[in-house]
Amino acid sequence: MMKEKFGNSYLFGGNAPFVEELYEAWLENAASVPESWNQYFADLARQPGAVARDVAHAPVIAAFEALGKNGGFRPTAAAAGGDVQKSMAVEQLINAYRFNGHQRADLDPLKRDLRPQIADLDPKTYGLTDADMSRSFDTGDFKVGSGQTAPLNQIIDALKQTYCHHVGVEYMYMTSYEEKKWLQARIEPNRGQAAYSAEEKKRFLERLTAAETLERYLHTRYVGQKRFSLEGGEALILSMDELIRVSGNMGAKEIVIGMAHRGRLNVLVNTLGKPPSVLFAEFEGKKKVDLGSGDVKYHMGYSSDVGTPGGPVHLTLAFNPSHLEIVNPVVEGSVFARQFRIGENGKNEIIPVLIHGDAAVIGQGCNQEMLNFAQTRGYGTGGTIHIVVNNQIGFTTSDPRDYRSGFYCTDIFKMSDSPIFHVNGDDAEAVAMVTRLAVEYRQTFKKDVVIDIFCFRKLGHNEQDEPMVTQPLMYKKVAAHPGSRKVYADQLIAAGVVAPDAPDGIIKSFREHLDRGELLSNPVISDYKRKNAQDWRPFSSKQYIETANTKVPAKELKRLGLKLAELPEGFVPHSRVKKIIDDRRAMAEGKLPVDWGMGENLAYATLLAEGYGIRISGEDVGRGTFFHRHATIHDQNRESWDAGSYQPLAHLQADQGSFQCYESVLSEESVLAFEYGYATAEPNQLVVWEAQFGDFVNGAQVVVDQFIASGETKWGRGCGLVMLLPHGYEGQGPEHSSARPERFIQLCAEMNMEVCVPSNASQIYHVLRRQMVRKQRKPLVIMSPKSLLRNKDASCSMDELSKGEFQRVIGEVDDLNPAKVTRVILCSGKVYYDLLNARREQKADHIAIVRIEQLYPFPEESFKNELAKFPKATEIVWCQEEPRNQGFWYWFASRQHLARSMGPKQHLLLVSRPAAASPAVGYLAKHNEQHKTLIESALGKIEY
Repeated sequence: MMKEKFGNSYLFGGNAPFVEELYEAWLENAASVPESWNQYFADLARQPGAVARDVAHAPVIAAFEALGKNGGFRPTAAAAGGDVQKSMAVEQLINAYRFNGHQRADLDPLKRDLRPQIADLDPKTYGLTDADMSRSFDTGDFKVGSGQTAPLNQIIDALKQTYCHHVGVEYMYMTSYEEKKWLQARIEPNRGQAAYSAEEKKRFLERLTAAETLERYLHTRYVGQKRFSLEGGEALILSMDELIRVSGNMGAKEIVIGMAHRGRLNVLVNTLGKPPSVLFAEFEGKKKVDLGSGDVKYHMGYSSDVGTPGGPVHLTLAFNPSHLEIVNPVVEGSVFARQFRIGENGKNEIIPVLIHGDAAVIGQGCNQEMLNFAQTRGYGTGGTIHIVVNNQIGFTTSDPRDYRSGFYCTDIFKMSDSPIFHVNGDDAEAVAMVTRLAVEYRQTFKKDVVIDIFCFRKLGHNEQDEPMVTQPLMYKKVAAHPGSRKVYADQLIAAGVVAPDAPDGIIKSFREHLDRGELLSNPVISDYKRKNAQDWRPFSSKQYIETANTKVPAKELKRLGLKLAELPEGFVPHSRVKKIIDDRRAMAEGKLPVDWGMGENLAYATLLAEGYGIRISGEDVGRGTFFHRHATIHDQNRESWDAGSYQPLAHLQADQGSFQCYESVLSEESVLAFEYGYATAEPNQLVVWEAQFGDFVNGAQVVVDQFIASGETKWGRGCGLVMLLPHGYEGQGPEHSSARPERFIQLCAEMNMEVCVPSNASQIYHVLRRQMVRKQRKPLVIMSPKSLLRNKDASCSMDELSKGEFQRVIGEVDDLNPAKVTRVILCSGKVYYDLLNARREQKADHIAIVRIEQLYPFPEESFKNELAKFPKATEIVWCQEEPRNQGFWYWFASRQHLARSMGPKQHLLLVSRPAAASPAVGYLAKHNEQHKTLIESALGKIEY
């Protein structure tokens, strides 16, 4: 009989986690498991090949299978009543509640759906009957009362109270035994509930009242205006209050918050303490700050310092666009920069908090990308506290079968091994309890944690929307719901915590203060002087600064160049890398011209020596996609990750700036958003993101459009982010040719960013240095090369680095007779060298070639001066590799400055590939044919 039982569901298949849990518990404390299991594990440990504590537990399961099939399991009769099978069944039932009790939890304030029947939670599934309900069983580490045993009916009642009341906890899938036991120790002894003092309960009521009263006040004062009301989800304000208080008590000094529209105005006022009078002015369309174009009120950010029991905490609510969830990786980048600035304790002192909508959190891919890098070296912020305002509806989705594929909107967080607390938003004290647990978990384990507040949406998606049109069933329930504030107020009145008239008195007082544009309870500390605050004022000039002194003495360049070629003793680089390192040593000594990789590395080295920080990220940035950078060099004999790589830029001198170089996860959108957030928080570091190929930035277009190009004019956010986008037509097909320069140039206006196409090593050196030494922070978009990286014509001398500057326009380099020049070709990038070589071969001395190295802001004066050198030229040709409908042509031809710079007898011509839907052809032969035609047309050999 025992042999047969080992073949059924007690020990096999999906119950393997049950056995592992018991085994883990036994390893920690043998007395915590039933005696029968204690004895068995002890016997197993004594057998040959016993499993060590720090290895996977699959062999344990295999051992059970083998012993079970061979009749080898001989447990003692120490279990209550001697019935080992029943004792094992009770253990499985306890484990089932830990795994699946959340599915039976009472979470929905609207109580629309009956909770599902879960077979795993039914005692009958494990062979337990009504006759067993009064029998006592060993409860292992799930304590019921003061003893080791308890009647089964009491065990089940305790399990339901713990896992099936107003809190549903998901955590048993987590890989860390320590974290699971930590959570159990805080959930199970108090049966998933917390005891609060009368004063704490009054504070919870006050927070719910503040949230509800503000919404209803705005609803009547500004009828029909959009505000994305929080009514139905007021528990968010209570949760944020508890989160800030507990975080302050646990050492946090700063909290950075990202959220979308729902409840944002409420968070601004009732959490960050934004004066209601300022909010009212925004509703009335009054401009308080000159931000260029500005933005709508429910996109605006804010910051303040608030008091907590543990001391002041600085709060920042990030600015955000309407594009759902994309602000989240921006917040993570900003937090990482702040933590990095603080140093060792940064992850404890600065906490990111992200507030999500239920449909968006699982629907937007940037969250998956962000969770994927949450624990990586260059992007991990020591855990994010996620709060989901789960109003159980996705915009106007009328049928729950259309919401998603998973059971919960939070299922995505399981990929980051995060615990998830589902909580009924009508239970104020449960919301407070899980919030406290979430903060404590984050501060203890430095991992993400999730609070999923089940609530509802009182009004439509916005205040002009009628939800009954698409959700009649749901909104009949909503209309009948009294609101979470009244639910809790009635509970406190019934318990004698507050007087019957107290809740209405709080509302009246709140409204009177709002009438005066004030807060009843203002958390803001007005005179707090925050440490580690970053001062952006030196970079806030309204005037665009064109250039700066980027020269570095030749002696210093040589010193740094030689440091770039130094490797630790015994370090063995790859043979191809060794050749590059040896060449760099020769370049530093003036024996070889400086190539692109050396020029770029010297730009970083000089900035680091001057005290600026450098951060480079992207998918292949350590070596460079095209094998040119080698900022990280790998020892071919290494035996571990920690001891096998070397970064010369991190070892230039004792007092240099910080150097970070991280290969990112395979992501564009969230990584670029992260780097934007980092750059907005740190003006003293050069932040560089490199696309593997320039056109891969397509996957991050929302970041470019909504943040990089427009963040300054919408929100006043400075940013010095550099984007390196490899670009050039070399026959590699549609997806490896174009960085889509037309898209960037179209976004340029109001001096919002710079777009450059440097064509040699001196130019990349000076433009990168200019980015930091100027007292200005603008995004810099660089169309960087591929084949030019090893083109000798694109090299430069050390003198060009030590004595030169970034040239926004580079004129004709050959000694032509200006009086004979009848055609001037204007171009940018790699095509210049093709044109130059063809012109020299054909001795076409009547053609001059001018490079436009900075397309925006357009260097009109320099451009005009170059054209003026050739007064006899009647043909001005813009030559581009890109198709006619792409590249810079349409922008270039429409510029007024072009007409102002050209003479009356000069006319503008275009040479390009034909207009095309795709950026480039896929056949090499066709590419070569197009390229030949392009060059000949530019030189006037054929009509185009």
